[in-house]
Amino acid sequence: RMDQALLLVRNALPAEGLRLSAVSAACYQCSSQFLAFIPASNGSSRRPSTATVAVDTQHPLTLQLDGFSENRELCKIRYHFGESGNYSLEVKILSRSTQTVSCDLSISEDPINSYLPILFAFLVYAGILAVVIAGHLLMKIDPVRSWVCKKLNPRETERLINSELGSPSRADSLSSDLSSQRVWSGVPRQRLRSLDTFRGLSLIIMVFVNYGGGKYWFFKHESWNGKVHFPTAFFSRFVFIMGTSVSLSLSSMLRWGSSKKKVLLKILWRSFLLILLGIVVVNPNYCLGPLSWDNLRIPGVLQRLGFTYLVVAALQLPFTGIAAENVPEMPPPALQDILPYWPQWIFVLTLEVIWLCLTFLLPVPGCPRGYLGPGGIGDFGKYPNCTGGAAGYIDRLLLGEKHIYQHPSSSVLYRTKMPYDPEGILGTINSAVMAFLGLQAGKIILLYKDQHKQIMSRFLIWSIVMGIISAALTKCSKDEGFIPINKNLWSISYVTTMSCFAFILLLLIYYLVDVKRLWSGAPFFYPGMNSILVYIGHEVFENYFPFKWKMQDSQSHAEHLIQNLTATSLWVLISYVLYRKRIFWKI
Repeated sequence: RMDQALLLVRNALPAEGLRLSAVSAACYQCSSQFLAFIPASNGSSRRPSTATVAVDTQHPLTLQLDGFSENRELCKIRYHFGESGNYSLEVKILSRSTQTVSCDLSISEDPINSYLPILFAFLVYAGILAVVIAGHLLMKIDPVRSWVCKKLNPRETERLINSELGSPSRADSLSSDLSSQRVWSGVPRQRLRSLDTFRGLSLIIMVFVNYGGGKYWFFKHESWNGKVHFPTAFFSRFVFIMGTSVSLSLSSMLRWGSSKKKVLLKILWRSFLLILLGIVVVNPNYCLGPLSWDNLRIPGVLQRLGFTYLVVAALQLPFTGIAAENVPEMPPPALQDILPYWPQWIFVLTLEVIWLCLTFLLPVPGCPRGYLGPGGIGDFGKYPNCTGGAAGYIDRLLLGEKHIYQHPSSSVLYRTKMPYDPEGILGTINSAVMAFLGLQAGKIILLYKDQHKQIMSRFLIWSIVMGIISAALTKCSKDEGFIPINKNLWSISYVTTMSCFAFILLLLIYYLVDVKRLWSGAPFFYPGMNSILVYIGHEVFENYFPFKWKMQDSQSHAEHLIQNLTATSLWVLISYVLYRKRIFWKI
């Protein structure tokens, strides 16, 4: 099968059966799991007894062979098996006098290179990029550019976007007085393409991962604590850029005449719609029938986005449009984007104190206080039903076991049996903190207007600060820190680490797209303009052609990668067509 190899164990010991067990290097403090029993060899025929097992190839394994009768460890081997490879492990006695046992691992059939499809896909997309660049160079030729512009009429599309989508303006500023409507009426509104590009990049990678990511383990979510990689990073960055957009969009709406009461009602309505869409989209299996309350999953991605948006937008609304001259004492330049908003910081820090208290002080039946582990076979199997500690307990207590996610990412590696929801109640607190840090990026953009060096330097400073906090919380370790990076828990170290990289990524995209204009943001700009439609569409039509079809070999990474990249690329194409047709779905 996919991500498996075949191991043939030969036992040449004449009087002792063997017990083969294994533990993955990715499984932190896990007890070895039984794989096979190999009986003693047939002494009369001198033929070794054999047993065949399938072993995992995603991570290195530590194989352990124990004598069955005396329960003694004979040998231990650490090895990273290759996919579809055939291996042989021969156990024999080297010296009868000392009873020294030898365990020799050899390759019977070479494994395949399962990463070649990724290289091929990279070359294909690199070729497409080369064609696009060539087209861009052609556009510099006046006759060609005139003909294309006449056919596509891009100015009208830009006018529609800037006038109807409530987009941020580079000319917007926190220090501007909202009563000066005459000044604003004469300023052309120009959309920050870097924000839509950032959002679109995060969204497209989320879609690719949700479709399966070619079934490669590194395109899947970490089983529990984990390093920063593809799926771990980009949902959090989507939350981050949502916070950035909140700051800019609220300023835009108030600047164009909406009252704060009207904007608040819009915030409430938008949050309600996101939560409702999340419940409707996540739960039904459109092939099996309508919703059933008995197994309805209450948390979800859109639900979390809805609650997060509600908290951050409601928190920012009272402070939107505050003129700098109305602040009694001007703060130092290094704190201009912080001190005027001290009530917000108190509120957010209070939220974080609540998360810390619930996580580390709430008594959880049958579990140690402050437990952050996956349960199952983790921690040497001491706490099998403690998955997620307080976070899992709160969800099971308030929502019910049947109303949360039934197949968490920890269930495969750590063999957990308890349901656990990565979009649960307690983690939503820290997603609001993540969005608030994104809100901070929006404040910086507004405060410094077109002062690009100031904006980018502030992004860099915030990235460094978040990185230092992460290093302190994690001790620069995957599992040994005070609070490990954990996407399932949305730990505070996860938030600070993801924010560190989000500030850096936003800095780079802002520099390339809006400052130097070396990149238009394509193709990610287009799904970023229709993010809700793309996300909901990819969930609803996930199992329908042309996004999915029957495969020739369901155990092939290549076929899964082709299908998942095709489906993801189709959503980019759809968003581009909608952009050209001036169709933008907003709620």
